[in-house]
Amino acid sequence: MGNKRLTIIQINDVHGYLDLHQEVFWQVRDAVFRKTGGYARLATLVNQIRAENSDILFCDNGDTLHGTYPVVQTKGEILVPLLNNLGLDAMTIHWEFAYSPKVLKERAEKLNYPILAANIYHQENGQYFLQPYTVKDINGLKICIIGLASNIVDKTMPASYSEGLTFTNGRDELPKLVEHLRSDEHVDLIVLLSHLGFPQDVKLLSEVQGINICLSGHTYNRLYQPVLQGNTIIVQSGCHGSFLTRLAIEVEGQKIINFRHWLHEVTPEIQPDPMMAEMVETALEPFKEELSEVVGETSSPLHRGTSLESTMDNFLLQSLLETTGAQIAFSNGWRYGAPIIPGRIILNDLYNIIPMNPPLSIVDLSGEEIVKMLEENLERTFSSDPFQQMGGYVKRCLGLTTYIRIENPRGQRIQKLFIGQDEVKEGQIYKATFVTEQGVPPIYGTNRQTITLHSIDAMRMYLARHRPLSVELQGTFVPV
Repeated sequence: MGNKRLTIIQINDVHGYLDLHQEVFWQVRDAVFRKTGGYARLATLVNQIRAENSDILFCDNGDTLHGTYPVVQTKGEILVPLLNNLGLDAMTIHWEFAYSPKVLKERAEKLNYPILAANIYHQENGQYFLQPYTVKDINGLKICIIGLASNIVDKTMPASYSEGLTFTNGRDELPKLVEHLRSDEHVDLIVLLSHLGFPQDVKLLSEVQGINICLSGHTYNRLYQPVLQGNTIIVQSGCHGSFLTRLAIEVEGQKIINFRHWLHEVTPEIQPDPMMAEMVETALEPFKEELSEVVGETSSPLHRGTSLESTMDNFLLQSLLETTGAQIAFSNGWRYGAPIIPGRIILNDLYNIIPMNPPLSIVDLSGEEIVKMLEENLERTFSSDPFQQMGGYVKRCLGLTTYIRIENPRGQRIQKLFIGQDEVKEGQIYKATFVTEQGVPPIYGTNRQTITLHSIDAMRMYLARHRPLSVELQGTFVPV
């Protein structure tokens, strides 16, 4: 019979970036920026790979139907025709839950491929919320794709995202599922389509045997070389659709005996696929005039490419502080959001920072609560146990200075914490402003109020008073 070949294509965490956008790259000590991505250029790359290799498996790791204004405004529906045209075989999910499980199911029904999640269950009966896996026959290979959605939806995100559902990380049920697929369904290859995150996937695969390939997502790793965990090949493809992974494998029996890997940057020089380009143009046209409004200018590049603090979020938080007069400001440590380069700022840029446009809130926090909240967040970001890591980057803060030991155990990372010029006092009350429940979870604080002003308005007002905008890192978190 001879050995069999298969080419796997992966994208992850595109976050609704339909067209070319700025992306951050690192060069010596500085961040540099260039345009990348867009579904029309992704389609061209995919079609080129298909022309060279007839036996293709193409998967999307999720964080797809959320992240930009047009996508959020339509609750992901704007993307359905584009995704159906792309020729995907399967996807899994995370931020897709932002519109509620009910809306997610409606979107899933319109896709011409399955959304997979073997780790989401109905609370009332323990049944799967979505199809756990799918089996495909490609080039004589019987291939099973198992989906693992992000497991933090019911732990760190608003309750409406996970209403009626329970999420696991798959470590308990996956071994039995793998055994069933090998023994009863006699599959040749098992591909894990995971949105747990790269550290979580590495640990999971150190405990669960029998998976050939892990397509990883969530943590935006640009894996220029695959990572081997035992016999499992792990790949991940950055974010925003700026990269596409191609993995060509050679299979003998049920073993991969050879593989080649490419991480393709989706550059502007790639000729856009005409049909997909027209679909993108049609999808974005209703929003183009509104989002092209010039709202300010910046002399500083704004991006989220750094984990402890970012210029993009410092701009957002400065806007909150100036608007409310609070002492300190908090927001979620989002990873997504295309950079803004020096020059004019348009409304679309502001929505890329925070596409949900939540209202501003204020709350009174004690010094003790601030320390507890930050320690909780640092553990969720840097836990030595990957299964306890439950966030994006460190919670974004302004108005405080925190000296930390990242390597310390849970609850023991903060060495010194200052608000303004003064060390924080446990019993003192501080006025804080924030956006979203991830900024200040509901268990913290008193006198919590939501005000009528929304995030985009606050940033527009700030830009009107500060032209050009200048933003620097403040040293909010200092590793010592």
